[in-house]
Amino acid sequence: MQVLYQLESNEANSINTGKILENSLDQTPRLFTYLIYILTEVARYAEKNANIKASKHLATEADKNINTKLAANDLLWKILENHSYIQASNKYKFNLEATEETVRNMFQQLIVTETYQQYIKQQHRDPKAEKDILSFIFSDVMLPDENFIAHIEEHFTNWDDDAEMVIALMTSFLQKPSSLNLQQMPDPEKKTFAKELLQTVVDKKKYVTELIKARLKNWDPDRIAVLDMIFMQMGVCEFLYFPTIPPKVTINEYIDLAKEYSTAQSGHFVNGILDGIHKDLLTQNKIHKTEFKPKKANT
Repeated sequence: MQVLYQLESNEANSINTGKILENSLDQTPRLFTYLIYILTEVARYAEKNANIKASKHLATEADKNINTKLAANDLLWKILENHSYIQASNKYKFNLEATEETVRNMFQQLIVTETYQQYIKQQHRDPKAEKDILSFIFSDVMLPDENFIAHIEEHFTNWDDDAEMVIALMTSFLQKPSSLNLQQMPDPEKKTFAKELLQTVVDKKKYVTELIKARLKNWDPDRIAVLDMIFMQMGVCEFLYFPTIPPKVTINEYIDLAKEYSTAQSGHFVNGILDGIHKDLLTQNKIHKTEFKPKKANT
């Protein structure tokens, strides 16, 4: 949708649509990797903070004995040594200098909490406590921090769209870091579908637009919201060229997208036009859907 909108707004060249889509799809793993990166840096700052305190000109005994337990957190090092995370970090190369103040501020917020104080008092390393403290940093220090969220919004334009998803992913990741492959984000099948749908809409734009215009009746096509037209073009392409997607699923999906991204009336409008086109295509025997049957597991 975003790439097609750029094309309509003359912000992109149809020759580069594949590359633009790749960059768009890469935003989610980049954001997710950055959240992991900040989380690990906050935890590792325990050691840096201890070194800063100990190197003071008139360091006190307390300064020389800062607790660095968090920096050696077992789960933290499982994450830092996770091959998938290492690959993603090397790919995106986040700038530590640009984030150091953010990290320091959140660490200072962390160390005054009762949760942190209870954690560092424990003499042993309990696996649950190791997970809980990192989860606490993410959910109770990072996410409520308005400055941090403003920082994220400034550097990641997809935060509003992806926030709920990446927060859920982070929760799962902190329970089992090995369960997630950052190189498989987004899912390869979804990536392939996105590429195929984009190219189909570009290639069939003239034809599907004529089908839409035939259903507009008293509507002037030039006065329809750009996003509404894009949603309808995508929907008609799914009707015609994606045989495993049920028409009801297509219609409901684009109603929801229109409500979220376009005007207040868009959901109702897109619903009416797509439903009408669907009926027309059925009457003309132009829709040939294939029932999707999952593969049976080997026994």
